[in-house]
This record gives sequence, structure tokens and C-alpha cells, in this order.
Amino acid sequence: MYPETFEGFAVESAETWTAPKRHEYKPRPFEDTDIDIKVCACGVCGSDVHTVTGGWGACPYPLVVGHEIVGHVVKVGDACKTGLKVGQRVGVGAQAFACLQCKQCKADNEIYCAHQRDTYGSEFPGGFISQGGYSSHVRVHEYFVFPIPDSLDTKLVAPMLCAGATAFSPLYRNGAAPGKKVGIIGIGGIGHFGILFGKALGAEVWAISRSDAKKADAIKLGADGYIATKEPNWAEKHALSFDIIVNCANSSKGFNLDDYLSLLDVNGRFINVGLPEGDGFQIHPFKMMGNGATFGFSHIASRKEILYMLNLAAEKKIQPMVETIPVGESGCGEALRRCHDNDVKYRFTLTDYDKQFA
Repeated sequence: MYPETFEGFAVESAETWTAPKRHEYKPRPFEDTDIDIKVCACGVCGSDVHTVTGGWGACPYPLVVGHEIVGHVVKVGDACKTGLKVGQRVGVGAQAFACLQCKQCKADNEIYCAHQRDTYGSEFPGGFISQGGYSSHVRVHEYFVFPIPDSLDTKLVAPMLCAGATAFSPLYRNGAAPGKKVGIIGIGGIGHFGILFGKALGAEVWAISRSDAKKADAIKLGADGYIATKEPNWAEKHALSFDIIVNCANSSKGFNLDDYLSLLDVNGRFINVGLPEGDGFQIHPFKMMGNGATFGFSHIASRKEILYMLNLAAEKKIQPMVETIPVGESGCGEALRRCHDNDVKYRFTLTDYDKQFA
């Protein structure tokens, strides 16, 4: 048995975002399509920081964040059809609900469903606010709960459920494969997954960063080439040579978009997955017409894509760079602060849940 109320480490205000407090809360009523999960690990995402600081707008405090969740099934609704069993190790990413009936959902695009709800911070019927994985348990619709291959390490697979999926989806959807040249801008929490999954899909992958500081890491991750944008005339050397560029940078400050767009081959695609605070980019049509480029965006990944990604990670023995921190008031606060300061190489996973939630 497990408690009717869950516990987590919640941020209480934008002013106290580095000091989460232990918080008991009542989850939304259990439905017959739900699965309850006892959490054993959770990745720390830049989205967590943007949310609790108020950088992305209003936040329903107190809020338990975390949407890179790994745990074990403790209850399965009577109408569940995905075949998950009590005791099975599973993962949950950034999405917890969609209607599953609309055109988008039926085309494996449930991430773009007009009725989609996030794993934390979304309001459900009855006024219940979804709470995330810095917690003892989570309650999620079965469609958004994914079996994890046995060979994947819990602490390494947790960040794949958001950061990994966010990098994987635009690569997969835009044709990263043998014979294609891919650029990954921003070698951080999402970007380092871009290198790993670009290579796993068979593409030639180049890392693009401001300086040479991350060159050794990029090559270790499998990058075929490296571009430092602080070098003079850096863009001219690589003009019209990339099929796909995925922008994982979380800041648009000092970002000369025209230079990056010039890297694309004819009909090349520039896809944004980073979500910086502020006004974002300005694009002049003339800069797009020179190579017939496409400028677009991507939002997390569908169930179909996540299942494929997890199996690919197991097959290719994907090894992201992950640091661990014990979950708790101090641990969650430290992880949020260091994530905000980019003081991590390149992702955090919160662990030792059994010591906090007996």
C-alpha cells in the first residue's frame, strides 16, 4: 500500500526558488486510465528553473517540478491498455495528458494537442494542479508512461525523458540519417543529447558553440566536427553545407541568426528547441530566400518517438554526461541553482529517493 497523499519538494515563490520545502499534497482523483508511480529518480531540467523563477510567466505556487521521472508502477487503472504491470520500471516526460481523440493525437502528434497538459503546473478538473517528480509519487495517464529497457541505467535514462526527447524529435522528424549533415548549436543539457542521437541515427554531426571550451567533450560524445563561432569569418567557411541545424541554446543574447542560417544547404532546416526568456529572434525574409531555408520549432516528443528513442539508446548504448544529487530540500535547491548557473556537465539526476520517502 502507499499513502493517499503524496510528498514532494515544492518551490513556494519566485523569491525562494532556490529553497524548496517539503510539501504534502493530495493528487487528483485516480481514474481507470491512470498509473501511479513510486519515483526513484528525476532529472533536473532548465524548464524547472524557468518555471519556478517566474521567467516563463505566472506559476501556481507551491509547485513541485520535475518531468524527467523514473520510477516503478504501484497501481494500474482497470481500463489501461498499454500492458504495464505493478513493479515495472517506467518513465514519464514533460506531458501528462492529451485528448487522444483529435486529428493531431491520432497522427502521433499528441504533443501538439490543444488539450494537452504538462506533467507539472497544469490544472486538471476539480482545480487540481499537476505536481512533478521531485516527489514520492506521480499519477499520470497511462499513454504518457513509458517502459524502460532493462539495459538503461536509471540515472542516465532520466534526462532522456525530456532533454533527450527534445533533441531526438527534430532530428528524427527532419530526416537525420546516413548521408545527412547535422549541426547542433549549444552543447549543454539538450545539445549534448543532440550529438548523441544525431550519431545514433547515422548522420554526420557537428557541434557549434561560442568557444573551444567544449570541443573535447563534443568529440568525446561523437561529434565529427566542431565550429567555434568566436573565430573570425566562421560562417563563411561552412556556408551552404548543413542539411539540418538544431538550435539547443537557451539564450538569444548576442546570437547572430543570419550567420547560422547561412550554414544551411538549399532547403535546409533550422529547428529551435531552446526556449530562451525574452523577445526571441527577428528574421528578415531576404536571409531565408538565399537558400530556400526553413525556420521552425519543435516541442518535446510523441509517445511513438520516445519509445523508439529509448530502444535506440539501449541498442547504441547511449552514454549521456550526468551528475547525480540526492533528492531533498538542499539537494533540489542546489540542483536548481547550479542548473540556472550552467554549473553542470551536462545534466543532473536526483537520486536516493528511498532515503527521503520511506
